[in-house]
Amino acid sequence: MMVRIYKPAKTAMQSGRAKTNAWMLEYRAESRRIPEPLMGWVSAGDTTNQVRIPFDSKDEAIAFARKHGFAFTVQEPRERVLKPKAYADNFAFNRRSNWTH
Repeated sequence: MMVRIYKPAKTAMQSGRAKTNAWMLEYRAESRRIPEPLMGWVSAGDTTNQVRIPFDSKDEAIAFARKHGFAFTVQEPRERVLKPKAYADNFAFNRRSNWTH
């Protein structure tokens, strides 16, 4: 069974970075997803694609995957690039574009 180990990014609905510190272990789907004929909802034959196991560190998640004999891939998180900004930059003399209302 194939699993993916990753650190979740914040959603577009979050302004903070809560719930992004834990590493997740997620099973890869082994069967196709099929639309249900009556309601049109998407379903799958196995329920492992619904399981997400949180871990405090990447090493704990890797140890869990090795202990249970899972093949795994690790996705490293991207580093956040902060651009320092100040309100006074709107009125600077060396501004690249014109300031208009």
